[in-house]
Amino acid sequence: MARSIRVGVQLPEVEREVRWPEYVAMARTAERVGFDSVWAGDHLLYRGDGRPERGPWEAWTTLAAIAEATERVELGPLVACAGFHAPAMLAKQAATVDEISGGRLVLALGAGWNAAEFRAFGFSFDRRASRFEESFEVIRRLVAGERVTMHGKHVRVDDAVLLPPPARKPRLMIGSTGRRVLTATLPHVDAWNTWFDWYGNSPEGFATRNTEIDAIAREVGRDPAEIERSACLLVALDPTTRERPLDPSAPPVTGSPAAIAETIDALGAAGADEVILVVDPITERSIETLGGALVLRH
Repeated sequence: MARSIRVGVQLPEVEREVRWPEYVAMARTAERVGFDSVWAGDHLLYRGDGRPERGPWEAWTTLAAIAEATERVELGPLVACAGFHAPAMLAKQAATVDEISGGRLVLALGAGWNAAEFRAFGFSFDRRASRFEESFEVIRRLVAGERVTMHGKHVRVDDAVLLPPPARKPRLMIGSTGRRVLTATLPHVDAWNTWFDWYGNSPEGFATRNTEIDAIAREVGRDPAEIERSACLLVALDPTTRERPLDPSAPPVTGSPAAIAETIDALGAAGADEVILVVDPITERSIETLGGALVLRH
């Protein structure tokens, strides 16, 4: 039997315009065919990259609705940009979604990278690492049930507390490859996630990058074995229907559900505890098809 690896799927972001009835149908289908988790990207706007400007639905309200529409799957932002909300407010949103879902939220956080959306929506893009460090401190302590006071360079809270008190502390995940952000977060998080392009979308690339995370964890005094590893994996089911531009440095995995199942298992052998599929095209039919890969792994 294959190693036990959790498998999730990212729901549509800006591949095309997707309205709520189709979106929620995909989430319910993912749960029905056996996925362990569903994820929503946290972005606001893409522009200036030579493609038409486009944007997804707001992540936290979407996650709240998915929480009500599903019963079993974990859910989370992939990943929540700390710069889009005051940190105490983001902690409040996370606690609320976790309550609605019955304790199924994974609180995945990052510092953001897309300057265009920061500017368009009026958020500060400068000093992202230092802003994130202060925000992360407030968020992680609040969701753990602490009262928090911080008078930092970028963040100020006075005796902040989450009430009603959260029923539990959600699993914390960091989605970053930046050394400064990793140094600040690896002492505290439960899991680390990477997008497919950072490791070339291959098990061999993931194994190499994974050793870098091990090294940083040791530097900050954390046992690497305590940090779960989560890898996004780009898969292309229909080469004639391409929704994402091709990145030669991280080509998608193609082929049958059996081939995709083999790659998932190879990522597990390379150190992944979880694989999140980024699917091209991302449709309800694609999710149904990928359910076959999950069956083949058992």
